[in-house]
Amino acid sequence: MDIFKACQIINDHIPLDEEKAREKLIKLLDHCKSKKIPYNELINHLIRRLGLYPYLDTKTSSWQENFVYEAFKVNIGDQIKTLHREQSSVLKDLMSGKNLAIIAPTSFGKSFIIDAFIALKQPKNIAIIVPTIALTDETRRRLQRKFSNQYKIITTSEVELSEKNIFIFPQERALHYVDKIAELDMLVIDEFYKASADFDKDRSISLLNIILKIGQKAKQKYFLAPNISEIKANPFTGNMEIKRINFSTVFLNIHHNYTTISNNNKKTELLKILRSTNDKTLIYAGTYREIDNLSEIMEDKFSDLSNVSLDDFSQWVAGNYSKNWKLVNLIKKGTGIHNGRLHRSLSQIQIKLFNEGGGLKNIISTSSIIEGVNTSAKNIIFWGKKNGQSNLNYFGYKNLIGRGGRMFKHFIGEIYLLEEPPKRKRCSCL
Repeated sequence: MDIFKACQIINDHIPLDEEKAREKLIKLLDHCKSKKIPYNELINHLIRRLGLYPYLDTKTSSWQENFVYEAFKVNIGDQIKTLHREQSSVLKDLMSGKNLAIIAPTSFGKSFIIDAFIALKQPKNIAIIVPTIALTDETRRRLQRKFSNQYKIITTSEVELSEKNIFIFPQERALHYVDKIAELDMLVIDEFYKASADFDKDRSISLLNIILKIGQKAKQKYFLAPNISEIKANPFTGNMEIKRINFSTVFLNIHHNYTTISNNNKKTELLKILRSTNDKTLIYAGTYREIDNLSEIMEDKFSDLSNVSLDDFSQWVAGNYSKNWKLVNLIKKGTGIHNGRLHRSLSQIQIKLFNEGGGLKNIISTSSIIEGVNTSAKNIIFWGKKNGQSNLNYFGYKNLIGRGGRMFKHFIGEIYLLEEPPKRKRCSCL
């Protein structure tokens, strides 16, 4: 690749289509990383122009770029991080007291903004409503590590309040705590689109109750959602500024494998993909039956890895569950399973091992990994189009592939479609 020519093309694209220019820049950064090519001043200049400030290389950038890198640094609780342009814009609005409803891609980095707001604003009481118990635990661990010396982190209704509190609840649990909260400085609703019956008929009423009852006690509100097309006029977001942000820090390279293979060749294609990469891979199975099918393929076609951590974990699963469980052998081969039937602790350990450098290489999952688990992978394999008994909708599909790539780890997420994905449709909220 001619670096100068690539930079020229990106520069020419900026006034025409900034999103496309950013995609081309991310591909260039991936090329530089793979070839160990240091960034020159021109690359750093383009990074600054396109708002990807965390990617600036301060060793090779000009003083102007270094100034920007330093100017966008904020305290996120346990360390100082440089925000990208759109994160900084949202944080600035929150710090000024605005009520915001943000629609942004999975890779936007919304949790950074919450953490920075807490560190900078020091609110007395903040409530964060998340969609699942798994995400409650994950958020609690993150904020406990950063703010436990200043705040009491509350996730159950039996805990007494302190002078400063961070409440983290799934919506059903939050209803039991409503009367104990007199006043909130900030109410955060993660995945607030689920207040619409179009997305979650079973849980929309309870989330609407939370928005209504706790929202009345909140001085400020911050609602988050990915991928929806619009927010309909409604009383719940009437006083909020709605910001749609098409800003991604990674590029998704989508392979339409299903167009060139028959259903009989899916297994062959899967094995070809898995054997061609050493990077982390999330395989979406969609149903428990397909998890079993994929487990048999992995058990039959892959050898055990020489990995002490995985061997120890496999022995622990055999001793505490059953030595005949397929998962025991799968773990030795570097593959885990994630679904709604597993004990929460078992799911958490597998996600931790998947996120670690030398841990699990693959995870086979149902939609459980989309709904409230913060993980990502270099590769996403779309094996099946089902979500239980029904088909996965376009919104769930976008959430799934949004987990491809990760800032500072993988500039490009590789998405392999072994089934035709759901058709694009407008997704409105409330």
